Amino acid sequence: QVQLVESGGGLVQPGGSLRLSCAASGSIFSIYTMAWYRQAPGKQRDLVATITRGGSTNYADSVEDRFTISRDNAKNTVYLQMNSLKPEDTAVYYCNVDLRESSSYRRGDYWGQGTQVTVSS
Repeated sequence: QVQLVESGGGLVQPGGSLRLSCAASGSIFSIYTMAWYRQAPGKQRDLVATITRGGSTNYADSVEDRFTISRDNAKNTVYLQMNSLKPEDTAVYYCNVDLRESSSYRRGDYWGQGTQVTVSS
């Protein structure tokens, strides 16, 4: 059994910062790419940023230069540092982890429960 637990969302004023965390635990053999997605009300879930096991990153154009994705492989945790937040960043943020379980050796995508980020004055 694998669990992803997110934390760090909340209400912030425009221009402010937040840091999201997502920790994976359970029967984990290896973790590959980790990512953050977001979904605004009435819209589809969009990719925000990805980071490979080796640390290579990729960002959506809308968050480039404002958001930073990082990971701690020893802690099985991925982070999203969000700076210069805008009202249009308001959404539920989900972490996504590509991993292989140690019990079944099955590889698949796993999702966190989501954390609300609201940017408003």
